[in-house]
Amino acid sequence: MANQSRRKFMRTSLLSIAALPFGASILSRQAFAQTLEPLDPAAPQAQALNYVEIAADASDNAAYKEGNNCSNCMFFQEANNGCMLFPNNSVAPEGWCQSWVQKA
Repeated sequence: MANQSRRKFMRTSLLSIAALPFGASILSRQAFAQTLEPLDPAAPQAQALNYVEIAADASDNAAYKEGNNCSNCMFFQEANNGCMLFPNNSVAPEGWCQSWVQKA
């Protein structure tokens, strides 16, 4: 009896270990393929940070300097046009907000 139990345990363990990479690949594929909804400039958080979709539109803001835009900001994520400040949304690469920081 004990041998059958051990065999069943070994077979189940091996099948589980073999299936592990498939499960991990499915989960990671969903995480990397995530598309973000574009940030609405009228959203409260966007307005609080003076976000604009075209950086030149922020020329009247004292914090704005020519050449600053989302694509050269340290918070910008090129893979999905995401921004760490707006985690559930994508931003325009040519956009700008007052939290802009030079990318290292």
